[in-house]
Amino acid sequence: MPLIGSDAVAVAAASDALAAGRLVAFPTETVYGLAASVLDIAAVGRVFEAKGRPSDHPLICHIASADGLAALVDEVTPAARALAAAFWPGPLTLVMHRSPSVPDAVTGGLDTVAVRVPAHPLALALLRRFGGPVAAPSANRFGRPSPTCAADVVDELGDAVAVLLDGGPCAIGIESTVLDLTSDPVQVLRPGRISAEQVAQVIGRAVSATATGPARAPGMLDAHYAPGARVEVVAASDVPTRADALAGQGIRIAVLAPGEVSPLPAGALVLGPLGSPDDYAARLYGAFRQADAAGVAVILAVPPPAEGIGVAVRDRLARAAAGSSRRTG
Repeated sequence: MPLIGSDAVAVAAASDALAAGRLVAFPTETVYGLAASVLDIAAVGRVFEAKGRPSDHPLICHIASADGLAALVDEVTPAARALAAAFWPGPLTLVMHRSPSVPDAVTGGLDTVAVRVPAHPLALALLRRFGGPVAAPSANRFGRPSPTCAADVVDELGDAVAVLLDGGPCAIGIESTVLDLTSDPVQVLRPGRISAEQVAQVIGRAVSATATGPARAPGMLDAHYAPGARVEVVAASDVPTRADALAGQGIRIAVLAPGEVSPLPAGALVLGPLGSPDDYAARLYGAFRQADAAGVAVILAVPPPAEGIGVAVRDRLARAAAGSSRRTG
């Protein structure tokens, strides 16, 4: 069991653990991360091992402020400065050409590096205390839903984590927007709270909301974020018929929707209503875990409207559906 805490003593213990090459889990405003020092190649390798993550998948570097960006990238561009001023600390990850000082182990061998400043007091306290960048993907097994509370981290990784900073539930609940500043036009590689439209307003030029080409950042795989249950994305009007069909086969179901859906067969687990897109995002991964704990076989997920963070939620649902269907055949 990792050392778990939230005070200055726990932050100091976490910083010491990073310096000793051990793994630390910490909260951000998006999800919990699993951290190692960017410059400790052996520790970074332990992150991949703990997660069961392929070594060619790049990690996101977390820094305490925009001042730390220059050490990780070859040039801090005007667009990067403007975006950092507008959105950091916050849920925006910038992909830029890397500095030679960033190890291949962190970037998956790519010539780019992903960087952000998290907006959580414990994360910032750890980064300031440690005094250097940390590589921190989400603190879960690869392909699984990201953890949004400390208990999720323990369930996923257990003793692989030396120190776990417990910051309570994550406010946003899904991963950061990942923005590729090396492409023309600038591309959103992974949607999140910060939209392409918001980015375009800051940098004064067009931004593509659709990523193309091979995976260059976390969360770009077609199948990802999947619970143990199979996820089916359906319209609200189709839920009663599909639920009855599954129940008739003796399959236990759960329903995940922004509002109330009825009628439903007896025994259906109702994971909601989840409300606005923001509320849906904050509760999505917890709902996945609740369904798994209840022994649900199929989750019928009604997506939120495609507006604001709802775009990102719909992205996660689609990838979870692809991941769970691929696993269950």
